[in-house]
Amino acid sequence: MVEHSEHIQEEEIRKSLIIDIDDFTDVELENSRLLFARTSKFVISVASNSGYPFHNKREIAFAGRSNVGKSSLINSITEVSGLARVSNTPGRTQMINFFSQDDAFYLVDLPGFGYAKASKDAIKKWKSLTYDYLQGRKELELVFFLIDSRHGIKEIDENIMDILDSAAVSYQIVMTKYDKINKSQSQKLIETTNEKISKRAAARPGILVSSSKDKYGIDIIRALIYRIINT
Repeated sequence: MVEHSEHIQEEEIRKSLIIDIDDFTDVELENSRLLFARTSKFVISVASNSGYPFHNKREIAFAGRSNVGKSSLINSITEVSGLARVSNTPGRTQMINFFSQDDAFYLVDLPGFGYAKASKDAIKKWKSLTYDYLQGRKELELVFFLIDSRHGIKEIDENIMDILDSAAVSYQIVMTKYDKINKSQSQKLIETTNEKISKRAAARPGILVSSSKDKYGIDIIRALIYRIINT
C-alpha cells in the first residue's frame, strides 16, 4: 500500500508540472482552433538582421537543438504539411524563417544549434544570427524552447537559456517527441526539467509536452499562443 501511495503521489506531482488542457477555458481552446484553421503562409527567410520583415505584430519563436522537431511542430500547429521545411539532416535550417498566421502575428523558426558537423564559419554565422534576433527583436513575445524528451536538457541548452535569461526574453519549455519515452522516463524527465527551469529568471512555469507524430499536445500549444497574443 505504501508503494502504491507513493506512486500515486509521484504521478500527481508530474501532472501538476505539465501544462494541460484543463489550464485553458473552452473559449480559448475553440478560438485557438479557429485561429489556426485560417491561412498560414511563409513570408521570408533571412540570413542577417537587415532582412527582418517590418511590421507591428507579435512574434512567437521556436528554438532548439538541431533535429529537435521545430519544423514538424510548426507544421502540426498550423496543420499545413511542408509549411516549415522538415529534414532528417541536422543543421539544415540555416536561416530565420518567418510565417504569418492569419496576418495576425508571426511564427518564427530559428536555426537549430549544436550541429557538430557544420563548419566553424557556418556555426559562427548561425550563432550570430540567432543571438541578434533573441537579444534585439522588439516584436518577439515568447520563445518556445524545444527539448528532445529522449535526452532532456543538455549543457548546450543551458547555454542558450543563459542568453534568454540575460536578454530577459520569456521562454516556455516544450518537450518534443514525447511519444518516444515511457511512463517511468516521463516521471524523471518532467521533475528534472522543472528543477532546472525553476531557477531561471525568464523561464515560464510549467512544461508543455508534445508529439508531432500523433498530434499530442498540439491543441494546448495553440491555446497558449492564442492567450499570449491576446493578452
